[in-house]
Amino acid sequence: MHSRPADRDLVLIGAGHTNLHVVRMWRMQPIPGVQLTLVSPFGRATYSGMLAGTLAGQYAADEMEIDLYRFAQSCGARYIDAAATGFDPEFREVRLDDRPPLRFDAASIGIGSVPSGADVWRAHPEVLSIKPMPTFRARFEARLQEAYRDANRARVCIVGGGAAGVEVAFCLDQLLKQRNLDASLTLVDSHERLLPGYASRTSKLALRECGRRGIRVELPRRARDYSAGKVSFEEGPPIDADIVVWATRAAPPASLADFDLPKSDDGFLAVRPTLQTLADHPVFVVGDTATIVDRPVPKAGVYAVREGKFLWENLRRHFEGRPLVEYDPQRGFLSLIGTGDGRAIGEYKGLSFHNRLAWRWKDHLDRKFMRMYQDYRPMQAEMSAAPRVGDSSSPRAAPPEMRCRGCGGKVGAGVLAAALERLKVASPEGVRIGLDRPDDAAVLDPARHAAEVLSVDFFQPFLDDPYLVGRIAALNALSDLWAMGAEPTGAMAMAAVPPGPPRRQAEFLYQVLAGGLRELTAAGATLLGGHTTESDEPTLGYTVIGSLRGREPLAKGNLRAGDSLVLTKPLGTGAILAGHMRCAARAGWMRSMLAQMLHSNGEAARIAREFGVEAATDVTGFGLAGHLFEMLDAAERDAELWISEIPLLEGFAEIVAQGIRSTLEPSNRLVAERIAPDEYNLREDPAWHALFDPQTAGGLLLAVRPEAALALREALREAGHREAAIIGFVGERSATPTVIARRQECFGGAAPDLVPAG
Repeated sequence: MHSRPADRDLVLIGAGHTNLHVVRMWRMQPIPGVQLTLVSPFGRATYSGMLAGTLAGQYAADEMEIDLYRFAQSCGARYIDAAATGFDPEFREVRLDDRPPLRFDAASIGIGSVPSGADVWRAHPEVLSIKPMPTFRARFEARLQEAYRDANRARVCIVGGGAAGVEVAFCLDQLLKQRNLDASLTLVDSHERLLPGYASRTSKLALRECGRRGIRVELPRRARDYSAGKVSFEEGPPIDADIVVWATRAAPPASLADFDLPKSDDGFLAVRPTLQTLADHPVFVVGDTATIVDRPVPKAGVYAVREGKFLWENLRRHFEGRPLVEYDPQRGFLSLIGTGDGRAIGEYKGLSFHNRLAWRWKDHLDRKFMRMYQDYRPMQAEMSAAPRVGDSSSPRAAPPEMRCRGCGGKVGAGVLAAALERLKVASPEGVRIGLDRPDDAAVLDPARHAAEVLSVDFFQPFLDDPYLVGRIAALNALSDLWAMGAEPTGAMAMAAVPPGPPRRQAEFLYQVLAGGLRELTAAGATLLGGHTTESDEPTLGYTVIGSLRGREPLAKGNLRAGDSLVLTKPLGTGAILAGHMRCAARAGWMRSMLAQMLHSNGEAARIAREFGVEAATDVTGFGLAGHLFEMLDAAERDAELWISEIPLLEGFAEIVAQGIRSTLEPSNRLVAERIAPDEYNLREDPAWHALFDPQTAGGLLLAVRPEAALALREALREAGHREAAIIGFVGERSATPTVIARRQECFGGAAPDLVPAG
């Protein structure tokens, strides 16, 4: 997070063209004293101009997408992966789905539009709305597979004969023919001709191309409903369809009903020519979401793109207290519609054409536009690329190493051990497990202490999202209790809050504690109090207390020879978070990682008890290898690890291949000398590197009798830990425990013999 918060907050709601222009400009010249936040629920933004071309195979999926995690991080903006469900301008709050509201000093709303006829496409899974675009390709592919599984054919009906519907029809036709599928396409619209609003000549070119390719066109047909494999109309007979693509005219998203701002007659938010709401609030509305009451324009991306520079200028003027400028919509523009075959239909200043040159020009413009938004180099990298004053030897100097946060920001295990050894802390009466034999949490004598299990954990936030970090901080701390087999009962918060105005400090504290309280409450624990202080480097954590309810703790030293080792979560958070700091972690990787972090270990601990687990630990800052050796040292046992069975987070292998590591990894890697790989190239395996990767809110490492290992793994998977795996076993007694690492495929379908030979 930013070490010193700004005085004011600018929130962009929606990742459309106009708002993303502001993020791009922020990279070059941020507004002083302002924190920029981008809110969008998809993790990536899709460029509408390339969606159809992606269907036709002219672009790879990532060529049409802007990775919002990387883009925001590279531009110095905060990204919130959530949907806006409401807007309160009086209290200056954006209401978000499944999390607390977000406050703002100024806001820009650009959540786009949806196809009209929502009552139809929302009610039937076979009807695919063209929006949200980030998910359209996946939804279409899934429905196509279902259609061929059920009937070995695909009858596709595209409802909407505007530019989007026509281009999608051509490109879907190309897709289906490339795959040699038994398919038919029908294009329908309620108007008298295709491409209403275009020149008559352009409409005829589109109709002629449909005829040449065998795409059936029916006009005018106003779709009314879909049922039992048929699209029904207000006039004429129904049309058989296995898949319906809904690409009708723009309509307001349902969520706009909960945006307490003036609406225009068409249901969109009404704005002035300055793009500011008609109400007296510091709120701007852009793209399809806005209707300029004095100068209405069609709902088309070309207008949203041009609005970007006006929005940016007016946001700067607003924060500087200067008069706003008016947006003057362009009166004409080049329109290009790809036909999926290396050509495009174009219209400009009364001229209509269909040729390869038009496609090459469209492709050039689209790629040029995307290059502006797919530059994910960190700002530090750009600054370091500039020659240093007085340094003629090297025009590019490497940026300083960025210190990892989360559990990757811990001091090394060796540092901690050396300090504790010098302290020589003895456990007083009533302490069953303390610093004399460190474990995941302290265990007190219940006869002397009402709270018998205690632990503490805190870290510097690794994401610029206080609420999300608050949730993860609580789960990370509670995991120590679950690893001991205890049930949480209470917690004390510790928060170092960035300096700044009291209202912003209060907002920061509210967000982090709201996130923590959510997880504490779900775990059955009470927030008992805590302590806050100011610090240039924010820090968050909890002292947690729990009870064993009369049961024995799952101590690390309880390992038994022959026990199978079960890991409940995949590894890789340290490297991926380091990659995120360098804008190298893709949105899909971040979302997958965060989902694992937010998956509580509470249920896994409960299941472990049911299967007779007696030894456990949570895998956090010291990595799997470090925490495994803590168990082996306590029990004086050896172990064997099956490298090929260790689950890895999506993207970890790619991040490691780029040479990106957590700054704690070298310290964690000191235990590598105690691991004997059985193959000369095992150290090149990504899973080898994962052994030393520090985890934040990682999983549990459980030791269970071998005859119960498979059943435990399946129970964990059924409970949501879908990547739980059996990764090795515990060996015989050894005064100096070591680990043998093997690349061993243990589960080729049949249940293995989990009892080690001999």
